[in-house]
Amino acid sequence: MSIYQIFTLSLFNMMGVRAGRVLVALYALDLGAQAFAVGMLAATFAVFPGVLSWPVGILADRVGSRWPLLIGTTSLAFAAIAPYFFPGLPALFVASAMIGLSFAFFNVSTQNLIGLLGKSQDHARNFSNFSLVQSVASIVGPLLVGVGIDNAGYGITCLYLATLSLVPVVMLLIRGSSLPGAMRETKAAGSVLHALKAPGMWRVLATGSLVVTGIELYQFYLPVYGHGIDLSASAIGFILAMFSAASFVVRLVMPLLLARWSQEKVLAYSFYIAATSLVLLPYFQSVAVLALISFLLGLGMGCGQPITMTMAFTNSAEGRTGEIMGLRVTVNNLTRVVVPVLFGTIGSLFGLFVVFWVNALMLGSGGILTGSKSARRDRGK
Repeated sequence: MSIYQIFTLSLFNMMGVRAGRVLVALYALDLGAQAFAVGMLAATFAVFPGVLSWPVGILADRVGSRWPLLIGTTSLAFAAIAPYFFPGLPALFVASAMIGLSFAFFNVSTQNLIGLLGKSQDHARNFSNFSLVQSVASIVGPLLVGVGIDNAGYGITCLYLATLSLVPVVMLLIRGSSLPGAMRETKAAGSVLHALKAPGMWRVLATGSLVVTGIELYQFYLPVYGHGIDLSASAIGFILAMFSAASFVVRLVMPLLLARWSQEKVLAYSFYIAATSLVLLPYFQSVAVLALISFLLGLGMGCGQPITMTMAFTNSAEGRTGEIMGLRVTVNNLTRVVVPVLFGTIGSLFGLFVVFWVNALMLGSGGILTGSKSARRDRGK
């Protein structure tokens, strides 16, 4: 498979994941679930990525990526089918867990493939293009699910989502044998602590976790906020799509940004812009204004993931790239398990204003941390 075929696989799978997460949140709210229950659904999504991403990365290093990718795509189909046959909150928790399982197997394997299929000088461009694909998927996914719910209902939309996942399954069955195979022997050289001794690796993992936490909390709690102010599913999907559209735009110009500023400085600016957006968001109820704020937030956060992915792969030891990429996803999702439950409790006790403000405080702190590293580097020049 070429890298462009990998991008196509990722497009369809990520559309399903993004659509599935919005579907689960809105379906739960339609069933009468409160903010805490939605937070628990977010945490359930993160369980499998938190537990399995590191082992999946090791598996990809040892046996190749075809079978992990197939497991990821078929898991998404089962996630969509469960609420169709068994409407109710228990099925939504099963669906959220299966979407997380799909994400763990598919996303880790894909990120590793993006690095393996390009030369070192191509990594920044390839990971940036990969992030562009994810942005397109994140635009289309919420829009599809919003329109589907408004026009066909939740059950039929579940079937649409299941059908979407069949495209990567067919591609992998036909062309999957051409994917790179095992990258190292079964027995690894050194522990994971040895792999983490690469300069700056801990900072890369911590920064990536902050980026993902900010994005995921926004994508789960914006539907809660929108539902609370009586916005339609299509309007909520449109607002979320504007975030992804902005991420797409900023990733198009990211090579120009990195040519002018260091990676740390770009990350710091992205944190500050995102924090400002989240502070403003709960003061408005207009769809147009919320879409504009969502777009601003997307401009802020759009650079974070491709930069941290590139840094993580580049700093990985030879033969352990899948392991490090999996560990990166594990760290991100262990945070996802704890933070949504915490924020769900905060939302239930103090309201959604505080949820957005605390998230903004976290991102602002990330900007200070990353900006201080950039300032020290500039002084050292």
